[in-house]
Amino acid sequence: MAIFSEIQMKKIVVLTGAGISAESGLRTFRGTDGLWEGHRVEDVATPEAWHRDSVTVQRFYNLRRAACRQAQPNAGHLALVELEKYANVHIITQNIDDLHERAGSKNILHLHGEIMKAQSSRYPDLVYPIEGDELTESHKCERGYALRPHVVWFGEPVPNMEKAISIVQDADILLVVGTSLQVYPAANLIYEVPSGCKFILIDPNANQMHVNSAVELIDGTAAKILPIWVQQFAEQNFAT
Repeated sequence: MAIFSEIQMKKIVVLTGAGISAESGLRTFRGTDGLWEGHRVEDVATPEAWHRDSVTVQRFYNLRRAACRQAQPNAGHLALVELEKYANVHIITQNIDDLHERAGSKNILHLHGEIMKAQSSRYPDLVYPIEGDELTESHKCERGYALRPHVVWFGEPVPNMEKAISIVQDADILLVVGTSLQVYPAANLIYEVPSGCKFILIDPNANQMHVNSAVELIDGTAAKILPIWVQQFAEQNFAT
């Protein structure tokens, strides 16, 4: 429960990427060789791959799902939960894992879907939680069509993009954590903030990124920097 009134609280929108999950042991989307866990992205993360070889796609995501269940929220995730005591926090994440949820954050919007859920391969609005790690060809939606991972693949629209734009349009602070800002359309969100919004970017390579000079760059990982940043924010805004 927030310890300050909503009138006092600033709206902080946090855009998180693969970097924050990597600190929990989950590999980033693509390595330097362009592969994802040894697979070509085109073979496991496109509608064409699903139609060509759904068994391989299901097996790939079953392994990713098992890895997500074993991973634990890190200090970066927990710091964002702590931040809710001092601000109206909205998390927009490009990650498909559930680490923000398990850490305890309340307002979370997944841009690229959720690996712990399945959707109908014919009716994408039919979404179901997955019991366990395995999703197989025998799992069907209520209309009899095969279930697929509830993730946004390359070549598919991002259904939550309009919601994300609406969230950032009245932000007081935009906090970007663990993302290279190279994944679109998510990267376009930084251009939707109001003129008075403070923009802060936290990343181990922050000072190498080419961004507007008005952006505050903080070199470091989410797990290291976010707890410090949240403590400083609390002291600066709610010192007694």
